[in-house]
Amino acid sequence: MKLDAIDISILKELQQNADQTNLALADKVGLSAPACLKRVKRLKEEGVIEQVVAVVSPKAVGKRLNMVVEIYMKTDDFAASNAFIEDTNQAPEVKQCYKVTGEVDFVLIVNVSDMFEYDAFCKRVIHKQANMRKFTTLISMRCTKFDLTQALSL
Repeated sequence: MKLDAIDISILKELQQNADQTNLALADKVGLSAPACLKRVKRLKEEGVIEQVVAVVSPKAVGKRLNMVVEIYMKTDDFAASNAFIEDTNQAPEVKQCYKVTGEVDFVLIVNVSDMFEYDAFCKRVIHKQANMRKFTTLISMRCTKFDLTQALSL
């Protein structure tokens, strides 16, 4: 799908505040409300807007620890990798999972309330992987940037 300048403006506005009314959005991007609504609907149907969500503060719900976990596999086995991906997709503690290049095979972003919860996660998900060689955990001391927006241009 080819995005024009108005589409880009709509996307930038929605990335800053997806909760604004269609009327407010239309006014900001210089469209009538019906035309703006039509464009937003098209952007959703085309998969440009994948999902509209509320970002909940982890601190507010007691999930204070963020871990960056590097997973090293024994072999580059396709079935074992898919099994690992499936297990991490099912684990509510895993917020992001990346298959990466280099010495590390996967990088996980794991969000837990305390070390006891992290230990239980490791036993339930990581240690059960027969193809795992080792893993390294980096504990985030503080988040200095958290940005869900995508850079947009024509």
